[in-house]
Amino acid sequence: MNHISVKMKKIIYVLLLISTISFAQSAGNSGMSFLKIGFGARNVAMSDLGVVNVDDVTAINYNPALISNYSSPQIMLTHNQWIQDASSQLIGASFSMFGLPFAFGVNTTSIDDIEVRTTPGEPESNFNAHYFYSSLSTGFNIYNKLSTGFTIRYLYEGLFSDEATGWGFDIGFQYKDLIEGLDLGTSLKNMGSMNELRNQSTKLPLDFRLGASYSMDIQSIESDLNFITGIQKYLAADNIHLHFGGEIFYDNIIAFRLGYVTGYESKGFTTGLGLYWKGINFDYAFTPFTYNLGSSHTISLMYTF
Repeated sequence: MNHISVKMKKIIYVLLLISTISFAQSAGNSGMSFLKIGFGARNVAMSDLGVVNVDDVTAINYNPALISNYSSPQIMLTHNQWIQDASSQLIGASFSMFGLPFAFGVNTTSIDDIEVRTTPGEPESNFNAHYFYSSLSTGFNIYNKLSTGFTIRYLYEGLFSDEATGWGFDIGFQYKDLIEGLDLGTSLKNMGSMNELRNQSTKLPLDFRLGASYSMDIQSIESDLNFITGIQKYLAADNIHLHFGGEIFYDNIIAFRLGYVTGYESKGFTTGLGLYWKGINFDYAFTPFTYNLGSSHTISLMYTF
C-alpha cells in the first residue's frame, strides 16, 4: 500500500508540473514551470521574493538591476531537490567586463521516470522531461540611487519525443536607500516566446515582482537584521502572492532565516540557515509541502574571490 501511495503522489506532482506545458494555449495557462524555481538557498528560505536585498550573483534570477551592486567576482552552485524525483541544478558566475558588471547563469531541471500508460496495468515505457536555460545579465546605475538591469535567456524544453527552444527577457529596477536601510526593487520576468512543442508553443510564465527591504545593524547582539516584503504575480494567473521574510546574521558567521508566502495551496512557510567563512558561503533552505507531497531541500555553495 505504501508503494502505491508513493507512486500516486509522484504521478500527481508530475501532472501538476507539466500539465500547463501540454496545454499551453489554454486560457490563463503558461508552461515552462521550471522558470519559477528559486536560485539560491538564501532567497528560497526568505520566501523566494528575491527582487530586493540580494547582493550576490543570484540576482540574475530575480532582478538584474541588483547586479549593479557588484563588488567582487563570484561563482555559485545550487541544487534544488524537489518532490517526487524532480531536481534542478543551477550555476551562476559574476564578473566585470568593459567597465560593467555581468552575470552568467545556467539551469538544468529534470523529472525522471515518468510512466507511459494507455491501459491499466504495467507501464509501457518510461521517459524523462528536461528543461534548460542559459542567461546573461547586466546592471548599471542610471541616476543617483536608481539602477536598472537586463537579462537575455536561451530556453529549451524536451518532453517525451518533442523539443522546443526560445528566448526570454527580464528587466528590473532598484532604488537604494529611500531612507537609510530601506531599498525598493521591481522586475518583469520571462518576456519572450518559444517555438512550437509538437503543435503548439508553450507560453512563458510572465512574472511581475515588487518588493521592499529594510536592514539594520544591532551592535548590542553583534548581528545584522534583514526584512523583506513584497508582491508577486504571474500575469496569466489570478492569484497575487504576498511575500514576507527575515534574517538574523550573527557575527558575520551564521544566519538564520524564515519566510512566508501566500496564495499557494500546497506551501507557505520556508526556513533555512547560512554559514560564512573566508569568502565561502554555505546556505540551506527547507520548504515543506502539504497534501503529503513531501518537502523540498535547496543547497547552495558560493565563493567570492
